[in-house]
Amino acid sequence: MKPLRSMATRPVLTLAVLWVLLIAVLALLAPMLGLPDPKQFDSSATAQGPSLSHPFGTDPVGRDVFSGVIWGARVSLTVGAVSVAGGLVIGGLIGLTAGFFRGRVETVLMAFTDVMLAVPALILVVFIVALRGQSLANVLLAVLVVSVPAIARVSRAQTLVATQHDYVTAARAQGATNLRIMRREVLPNVIPPMLSFSFVAVAIVIAAEGGLAFLGLSVPSPAVTWGGLINAGRGDLDTTPQVALMPAATMFLTLLAFNLIGDALRRRFDVRESGL
Repeated sequence: MKPLRSMATRPVLTLAVLWVLLIAVLALLAPMLGLPDPKQFDSSATAQGPSLSHPFGTDPVGRDVFSGVIWGARVSLTVGAVSVAGGLVIGGLIGLTAGFFRGRVETVLMAFTDVMLAVPALILVVFIVALRGQSLANVLLAVLVVSVPAIARVSRAQTLVATQHDYVTAARAQGATNLRIMRREVLPNVIPPMLSFSFVAVAIVIAAEGGLAFLGLSVPSPAVTWGGLINAGRGDLDTTPQVALMPAATMFLTLLAFNLIGDALRRRFDVRESGL
């Protein structure tokens, strides 16, 4: 009940959670909401402002901006959730192994993450997408690759903290195997802070995908993305500002909400960032 009471006393956090839930539900149910096709032109409704029929207005060729924002959320949230989930599994395992066994294992694994982190993330993502082609799968792969090293560093730091506890020493004294100690003693104490970090990671990934879409390197048409909508509307800011501002505002609020939730969970679980 403590998390619920904490949310009740922190309205900003409550609003952040509600916003993420709202965006996630709308994105999930988009095919069943009866929204206009975000790529369909309507010559009778060009460059309209917000109204009951078009809550976010329309662009210069009559496409519904609200529909585009909701369908764009599907791509952004999919990239964020799937790539971070994969990063948690792969990077989390690398960090757990390095932090638990130390020695040469840690040296080799952390050297790998250091090399990956030395390459600018944007350059690496652009290289992978350019090499393999534009598709949702390749964008997911590119973002997953750049997320693994950072997640591995956080996982290692949390593992180093967990292995210092007395219950780990006691388990070793009782003859427990390394695998059992990792699974029963260390992992349950690493997962909660890693989950708190994952919310911040999702925000970073969504922003990265938006940047790729803005550059025309994300999921190709006919898929709709927030970054693509912003890029499409930036040339008409003087006549139809809502085309770029609405997806930009939605992305901003979503990133802010994920960061607020992640920060609250970080304080709750006392995520250690030293030694990263």
